[in-house]
Amino acid sequence: MKLHHHHRLPPPQTLTLVRLLSPLPSPAAPPACASSQGAVFKFIIIESEVAMSLISQNTSAIDRVKKSKREPELPRVEDSDDAPEKDELSDVVSSPKKRKKKKKREADPEKQEQEEREMKRLENFLFGSLYSPVVFGKDEDDEAKDDAHDSSPLFVIDNTPSTDLPIYDLRKGIDDEKGNEQRKPAWVDEEDENMNINIAKVNRLRKLRKEEDETIISGSAYVSRLRAQHEKLNPGTDWACPVSKAKNYSSDEASEVENDPLARGYDATEGVDDILRTNEDLVMKSGARLLPGLLEYSRLVDANKEDPCNGPINSVQFHRNGQLLLAAGLDKKLRFFQIDGKRNTKIQSIFLEDCPIKKASFLPDGSQVIVSGRRKFFYCFDLVKAKCDRIGPLTGREEKSLEVFEVSPDSSTIAFTGNEGYILLVSAKTKSLIGTLKMNGTVRSLAFSKDGNQLLSSGGDGQIYHWDLRTMTCFHKGIDEGCLTGTALSTSPVRDLFAAGSSSGIVNLYNTEGFVGGKHRPLKTIENLATEVNFMKFNHDAQMLAICSHMKKNSMKLIHIPSFTVFSNWPPPNRNLHYPRCVDFSPRGGFMAVGNAAGTVLLYKLHHYQHA
Repeated sequence: MKLHHHHRLPPPQTLTLVRLLSPLPSPAAPPACASSQGAVFKFIIIESEVAMSLISQNTSAIDRVKKSKREPELPRVEDSDDAPEKDELSDVVSSPKKRKKKKKREADPEKQEQEEREMKRLENFLFGSLYSPVVFGKDEDDEAKDDAHDSSPLFVIDNTPSTDLPIYDLRKGIDDEKGNEQRKPAWVDEEDENMNINIAKVNRLRKLRKEEDETIISGSAYVSRLRAQHEKLNPGTDWACPVSKAKNYSSDEASEVENDPLARGYDATEGVDDILRTNEDLVMKSGARLLPGLLEYSRLVDANKEDPCNGPINSVQFHRNGQLLLAAGLDKKLRFFQIDGKRNTKIQSIFLEDCPIKKASFLPDGSQVIVSGRRKFFYCFDLVKAKCDRIGPLTGREEKSLEVFEVSPDSSTIAFTGNEGYILLVSAKTKSLIGTLKMNGTVRSLAFSKDGNQLLSSGGDGQIYHWDLRTMTCFHKGIDEGCLTGTALSTSPVRDLFAAGSSSGIVNLYNTEGFVGGKHRPLKTIENLATEVNFMKFNHDAQMLAICSHMKKNSMKLIHIPSFTVFSNWPPPNRNLHYPRCVDFSPRGGFMAVGNAAGTVLLYKLHHYQHA
């Protein structure tokens, strides 16, 4: 089958030619008849078609002659299965101009790559980076070197002209000039220097005058005087004003600015940056000494609000981490709360079916909880294993109650009160009896010394015993002044002090070394309670002592130890503590928990201490 060339032009080209050959009407020419005009246009159309057919024939003939000179004649294509497709045929029969362009592109690949790179650069300039994200930290010289090694660019950087520095250059400049350049203000109004303010016209601005007849001042002087007035009204913001050099003002206003610390302070960089580099408190107390008189505190959400006790609270104690609090009472439940002062989420509760809890206490190392009641046995709850073990009765003893006990500060020994003046010493590790001590009278209260090597006890004979646990002997016995029956003991965790409470409501504060040396006169006698003293507790730095009695409502006092005075604003005048039964301070003094007979654990924040 032969290829045939069609020389006839399609109708659109013909119509276009008709429009081009049609004469434009002349306004001066007289109108001709319709028949003559139609004959003229018809003749023109016929002539144009003939002319175009002749032109196309001549053009095709010329092309055949040129092809025969340059290329061999193409073979005829027969109808068969091996016939080339239409696209391949179109590639073979291609125009000479396209072949010239193709040869030119193949001959100059570098120019082609340069043109493509220029096109991509223009596209990036108009539409942003389309091919790869912008990479910071690479200069144009480095990019040119990379292009020399690798012809295909791996990334494209926007090289548009800009007055602003790139991000990486800006950071570099800041790092290089850090510490040498003053902090620049974020925004400066240039008209302030040229502005004049009439301070005598407005009543509230008359206080800024330095002389009675002063009326108009400059803008910079006005700003300086406003800052000075703010400092005068708010004297407590010196911590926010770092020291720096003064600004350069005009000579007539230099004296005003030199006397204006706030105008100088805002140019500093070190002070502001130091504040932003740390998460410590911005305002700290000037000293750690607690002042007497009035105690700064606030009431928080009750510690056991999520699960109140159905009976009196007999024990509250903070864990050594300051966030965990235990509360136990006669409803046989041991509860744990996470203390934050806002929600105080309940973590866990344990029900002891056969033991109304009289006392519960963490071991000082925080691994276990010892729980006891008016029973001949006690419980040990392991916080790590979440396992509760029943221990007892103790071998060789017939005590029917182990409700009163104390744990040594080194978590090695647990001391229980026994019958007929006996003190039972139990190993905290093995939970077995390791020894006994014997008083002359009945034993009512116990307390370990701060190092755990000594034990203090008091009871029905009104005397205080000092025991050496290394030799299991009593090395001193002394009379508690004004005491008939000792009911409570507490030792200071940091100072050489101890407090002894009696059934008459009197609390005596002694120096341990002086008392053992024979000076039985107390440092201070506190007579603020009218009923039996049942509980006493020092805080962590021994600046405060809490004493309370079960026998009377609101019968609780907080004593300032350095001055031996009572805080006059405690208990709260408009709050009811009910019958307070136990008190504890958090390990760093920030919280104070008070358990009462109504089954509530009241929680207070002591503002003098910054941490729980």
